Amino acid sequence: MGKALEGIRVLDMTHVQSGPSATQMLAWLGADVIKLEAPGRGDITRGQLRDLPGVDSLYFTMLNGNKRSITLNMKSEQGKKLFGELVSQVDVLVENFGPGVVDRFGFSWERLAELNPRLVYASIKGFGPGRYADFKAYEVIAQAMGGAMSTTGFEEGPPTATGAQIGDSGTGMHLVAGILAALYQRTHSGRGQRVQVAMQDAVLNLCRVKLRDQQRLAHGGLTEYPNENFGDEVPRSGNASGGGQPGWAVRCAPGGPNDYIYVIIQPVGWKPITELIGRPELAEDPEWATPEARLSKLDKAFALIEDWTSRHTKWEVMERLNARNVPCGPILSTRELAEDETLAELGTVVEVPHPERGSYKTVGCPLKLSDSPVEIGRSPLLGEHNGEILGELGYRADQLDELRAAGVI
Repeated sequence: MGKALEGIRVLDMTHVQSGPSATQMLAWLGADVIKLEAPGRGDITRGQLRDLPGVDSLYFTMLNGNKRSITLNMKSEQGKKLFGELVSQVDVLVENFGPGVVDRFGFSWERLAELNPRLVYASIKGFGPGRYADFKAYEVIAQAMGGAMSTTGFEEGPPTATGAQIGDSGTGMHLVAGILAALYQRTHSGRGQRVQVAMQDAVLNLCRVKLRDQQRLAHGGLTEYPNENFGDEVPRSGNASGGGQPGWAVRCAPGGPNDYIYVIIQPVGWKPITELIGRPELAEDPEWATPEARLSKLDKAFALIEDWTSRHTKWEVMERLNARNVPCGPILSTRELAEDETLAELGTVVEVPHPERGSYKTVGCPLKLSDSPVEIGRSPLLGEHNGEILGELGYRADQLDELRAAGVI
């Protein structure tokens, strides 16, 4: 079977995380992704957070699998000429430089569209046009300015960043959607177009339920939140679900830092919960029997559940609650995820061989297509595919030697 994006060629000028997460997804789906890097150093993450000296870091390898690498000095005239040739031969160009960087290389959107009218030019920036346009953005800055930090954490604590990289990889996944939409539109328009996603916009999109609750505050407090007092902003509400069904993380045995399980109390789940915790009388007690009755004392309800869960492991609790159709999920540490046999069998976590560092574990593709199986490949060494890619453009071996000698590649 072929790949979903077979025949699509992507010129990847991205670095760090937001852009590489997007282009790696395209590569997993079958696109030929050519990662363009500066000679000598390449993507800065090759050398960041190294665990082995002189070897590409896990930061790089886990974001750049299934790609080919070409090095190109964009400051040289020969480099710019080669870049123009590459642009004319690809379907998608992706970059996440600061505003105006690609333009300063001499390649505005107008120039790129002139070189290749079918080109989809996709960019990630920290912010959209306007007041913040020229500000630098990083993962947690995007979380801060997109609504995530102000609504994450406990009421009396400081704003807190989430471990999920919603600013970087979250924006990358938004960009993938835009690129695929533009490629589809091109099938009947015949033209490429610009695709732009701002990190602030992507984070806010992922925080839309909090923007929902901001507007609901105009009509009073938010009863599904555990907070006692409400001002004119959505508060931090700890581990509360913030949705229609109350939930909380309760402690389990033996009491380690991740020995918790998240339990949701649905109306139909209250009776089986009371039976499991040894308090069956609460199922009929008018003080506890209905969601309305429990709403004002959810802290006490979860304390009752925790009194039972704290005597069992999270795995035992998970089995017993699921047997009664009570929604729950144990808090899994990164070690537990990396060693989970089920996730390995599903390809959610995969082990990939690497010629310099040996094998490493990484995430598999979360998208499952019945007619386009994904094979997770390793990341490329810096400039590993120079000869291969430039050979496809018609360059001979002696010409490649000249380009190397001139510092162009």
